[in-house]
Amino acid sequence: MSEDSRASAPGPSARDLSDSACDSTSPQLPAPAKPIPGTIAARPEIAGETASRLAFTPAAIELIDRLWAMHGPLMFHQSGGCCDGSAPMCYQAGEFRTGGQDVLLGTLALPPLTEAQETTAREIPFWISREQFGVWAHTHLTIDAVPGRGGGFSLEAPEGLRFLIRSRLLEFSAAD
Repeated sequence: MSEDSRASAPGPSARDLSDSACDSTSPQLPAPAKPIPGTIAARPEIAGETASRLAFTPAAIELIDRLWAMHGPLMFHQSGGCCDGSAPMCYQAGEFRTGGQDVLLGTLALPPLTEAQETTAREIPFWISREQFGVWAHTHLTIDAVPGRGGGFSLEAPEGLRFLIRSRLLEFSAAD
């Protein structure tokens, strides 16, 4: 593409952009995201906090139920890496080693999968790397399940679905 053809490419001019950016009638910030209906809040695990930073959509719960039936107790870990590291990873409980570099963000408590097979509630811990927790300190995370292939070692990879994080600003202070 020549320099002349790039200069004449259609699109907003710098003047158009600056005028709309300074227009006092246009909103400066988007409205805060609302919680997704039907989500289940995880039990908060951060010391001193009483409000949850973490929730799971009905689609995520349905996928968790399927994975639990196939693999037994589960856990999640969210790292801060690129590619697969930017998606929440689901493992069999204990299959991913956590330590001082990780923060237990919350625990999803679900009823037994079927009363005939289990008699106790299911608890699924959700861990996040300490570094990523620092980046997302003011963020509420909602775990959803959408069509697609899951991350490399995540249990949902062959299921045609993947876990996905939807985020919004927290509506409480860390002191709550």
